Amino acid sequence: MRKILIKNIKGLVQAGEEIPMVLRGAEMADVPLISDAFLALEDGFVVAYGPMSELQGIDDWRDLELIDAEGKYVLPAFCDSHTHTVFARSREEEFVDRINGLTYEDIALKGGGILNSARRLAEMSEDELFDQAMQRIHQLMKYGTGAIEIKSGYGLSVEAEIKMLRVVKRLKENAPIVVKATFLGAHAFPREFKADHRGYIELIKNEMLPKIAEEGLADYIDVFCERNYFSVDEMEEILLEGKKYGLVPKVHVNQFSALGGVAKAVELGALSVDHLEEITDEDIEALKNSNCMPTILPSCSHFLGIPFGDARKMISAGLPVALASDFNPGSTPSGNLGFVWSLACVKMKLTPEEALNALTVNAAYAMGLSESHGKIALGRKTPILMTKQLPSLAYIPYAFGDMHIERIIV
Repeated sequence: MRKILIKNIKGLVQAGEEIPMVLRGAEMADVPLISDAFLALEDGFVVAYGPMSELQGIDDWRDLELIDAEGKYVLPAFCDSHTHTVFARSREEEFVDRINGLTYEDIALKGGGILNSARRLAEMSEDELFDQAMQRIHQLMKYGTGAIEIKSGYGLSVEAEIKMLRVVKRLKENAPIVVKATFLGAHAFPREFKADHRGYIELIKNEMLPKIAEEGLADYIDVFCERNYFSVDEMEEILLEGKKYGLVPKVHVNQFSALGGVAKAVELGALSVDHLEEITDEDIEALKNSNCMPTILPSCSHFLGIPFGDARKMISAGLPVALASDFNPGSTPSGNLGFVWSLACVKMKLTPEEALNALTVNAAYAMGLSESHGKIALGRKTPILMTKQLPSLAYIPYAFGDMHIERIIV
């Protein structure tokens, strides 16, 4: 049995038995913190925690790893509920195009963007994609990520989409952290189907989804509902077909325009609606009293120079908010959730506490991990972060260029 005792913790964060599965509105401003604390783990499970004054004598010191966390914070690892971590290679040439005045949509219309990644991915083997993605996951863990969702969507053919999801399945089986898989065949229309949307949707429904179900390759189904991509009606058709195979919707919506996709996603039982750089009062009303998690991706807004999601408006309306990285080679070539934390504070005016809740409790909910991730409680096998010595917890988003995570325990 592997036993770890972390003692003299400056602040044990997000630890408690009564923390809800979802934090909404004003609840997001509260983060439990125990000063001068300890945390005891056995085989990764939390067996005890509290102030140092309550730490009893240790009966068995054998095989015990003792960690002195004086001046350091301990908190649950971040959950990244929206990524595209399996991809062929970077797209920095499009970064230069944007500097020279092209928009994300301009680049896509000339064959760049998602179609660019799809061409490159088709040329790579499953083993190459797996090795690269595993390296990325280990790097993301250094940033504090303790669970990750990975989407397909750079295949856009039956063969390549299945190849991507087989890679994600291998990552599930071999990565040190929990991996969730999302089928995003409806990421864009391939060039050969640009004028034949019906043909590609039928391919998704009749060939991709049955194969995915047969091999058990996905937990969720996603659609990029946006102008020049998939309409609300097309999204509905694809999501309904995915639900027949037990896939829960998690959708891209409102990145550049509000088309009514949020209300439709809520109606279809989406676990989360992601992006939300644009949001209307009607969208907020649709999200109220729903079980759908609004998820904002601020590093995408930063990189593309598009509006940041109005998290303040959502929280003021009593909604929960999650944050995720959108890590991908085209619009967010970083999976650093510490940077996302900072952007949420600086650009979206969330308090450090609100942003942390959005990266832990609410993000865990957005990927179906509320029972195991996002908070520290007895009997849970929550991945744990230990920071370096810090003057305060708010120092993490404040000093955004530094690496603040000393260790992750998974």
